[in-house]
Amino acid sequence: MNQTAELEAPRAALPKAKHEPFVLPDSARRIRWGRIGLWLAVIGPGLMVMLADTDAGSIITAAQSGAQWGFTMILPQLLLIPILYIVQEITVRLGLVTGKGHGELIREHFGMGWAMLSVITLFIACVGALVTEFAGIAGVAQMFHIPLWASVPAVTALLVLVGLSGSYRRVEKIGLAVGLLELLFLLAAIVARPDLSEMAHGMATFPIGNGSYMFLLAANVGAVIMPWMVFYQQGAVIDKRLGTKHLKLQRWDTKIGAVVTQFIMIAVVIATAVGIHSTSPNAVLNDVQDVSRALTPVLGPTTAVILFGLGMAGAAFLAAIVVSLAGAWGLSEALGIKHSLDLPFKKAKGFYSVYTLAHVGGAIIVLLGIPLVSLMVNVEVMNAVLLPIVLGFLILLERRALPKDYRMTGARKHIAWSLTGITILFGLYTAGVTLLGVIQ
Repeated sequence: MNQTAELEAPRAALPKAKHEPFVLPDSARRIRWGRIGLWLAVIGPGLMVMLADTDAGSIITAAQSGAQWGFTMILPQLLLIPILYIVQEITVRLGLVTGKGHGELIREHFGMGWAMLSVITLFIACVGALVTEFAGIAGVAQMFHIPLWASVPAVTALLVLVGLSGSYRRVEKIGLAVGLLELLFLLAAIVARPDLSEMAHGMATFPIGNGSYMFLLAANVGAVIMPWMVFYQQGAVIDKRLGTKHLKLQRWDTKIGAVVTQFIMIAVVIATAVGIHSTSPNAVLNDVQDVSRALTPVLGPTTAVILFGLGMAGAAFLAAIVVSLAGAWGLSEALGIKHSLDLPFKKAKGFYSVYTLAHVGGAIIVLLGIPLVSLMVNVEVMNAVLLPIVLGFLILLERRALPKDYRMTGARKHIAWSLTGITILFGLYTAGVTLLGVIQ
């Protein structure tokens, strides 16, 4: 059977799936390059969620890390790549094999109470993320002399229209097109011309005894593995109507995305380490304009605004789509109501209402005026605090919801459990440190 025919075959392995099988679009059918056409048709959920992972909050967290700790934050970003892939690969398997969303699986296997706890966790993370996305967009608009009252409502309306377009494929294409602006951060790191020997020295330094370093390290962990990522990618492979035959390609989609998103984070660390840490090692960044101004001596005034501004805008816009969809999917799955971007509004009113209200609520909070950088870093720390709940359910579902043939075994299982276990412990440690700080 050729690849095109294989894609169009019924998804017999998933009798409980709630969607029609994936069908290769006409544009892809016309491509006679075999596997290239297959790739172009199937990839997307992994790249979407990974590019959204490098959102406004993550970029600001990386910028603050580079400004205060220089190149020492590069190594943690590299170490987080396999953890990020392992977490999202489990998510992909759960979605492709069961044909059900994360919230629905938790409800089925652990009950409505645990499902609602998971959704509440998701809601908290989504609200924090959406506020940072809108704050990031507003900061970029102000760099181009567009006032807050004009930029935030306009972007909110555009995001709502994108979600209500009635097509998952359309939303994914728009998201990826805008999200690719993040690659400008890679160019910024190259233009900054870092000293390779200093970079190597920084990567060999790991000051875990410093409380300030550990706080930013926790923020970077929270900036890489976020609760909404699990809900989004599992919902996306279902809404795209993919099945188990696409597991290999979805793994590659996730691997490539994990590497790209972390190299974008590293690029931001490098640019700010060169532009800020080398001259003002204790600099505190208060808003997007501060980061842009700090990079001006290295990148030049125009280049700093264009590269950092457009990269931030693309990251925030894509993440706003992904975060709101994750929240809408998760809540709908837990409550058992219809939830698909391919459904018209009248057939999925609850789903689209949550998506719309999430954007409107985030926009209103930003219009009230909040310090950007401190908010974003604290949101990422909050994500690290929520990790034990999210990853705990993920590991349990991998054992309960999947048939034996699709579960991890042997060394792979032990490595995955160990890495996620370490991440969960780190989240618990962060929760303790954060709570202690609040009490004091």
